[in-house]
Amino acid sequence: MAMNRLRSERGVSLVEAALTIPMLLLIAVGIFEFGRAYQFWQVMTNAAREGARYSVTPAATVANAQNVVVDYMRRGGLTDCDAACVAVDRGVALPTGSGSTITIAYPFRFIVLQPVANLVRGGPPASGNLSSLTMHATATMRNEAP
Repeated sequence: MAMNRLRSERGVSLVEAALTIPMLLLIAVGIFEFGRAYQFWQVMTNAAREGARYSVTPAATVANAQNVVVDYMRRGGLTDCDAACVAVDRGVALPTGSGSTITIAYPFRFIVLQPVANLVRGGPPASGNLSSLTMHATATMRNEAP
């Protein structure tokens, strides 16, 4: 009787491993992917601050502020953005005068989670679905007096 019970449970651990290992790997990859997304967002936030810090000076131009932001992002490893990703508004009304706002919109793509989501979904992504995530960062500072 004990021998029949032992034979009936022989493949249980293999089945359990086959069910849990993919879930554990997906969780681990998700942690890495979201950590990468957070690192990108930190670089974007710092780039927006640097651009705002530059754009509040009296001699600043919109094009130069955009170049400061794009250069900072490229040095931080974010290469999919050019001046079109960066919006500069030097005439923001603040309670103590005027200010400058830098807004960045960056297309972020997951490396592993996106293809896995496409596989689960059943095919290539439809227009706009699961193709990328647009991350935003904004910084506003008070303009210096000329």
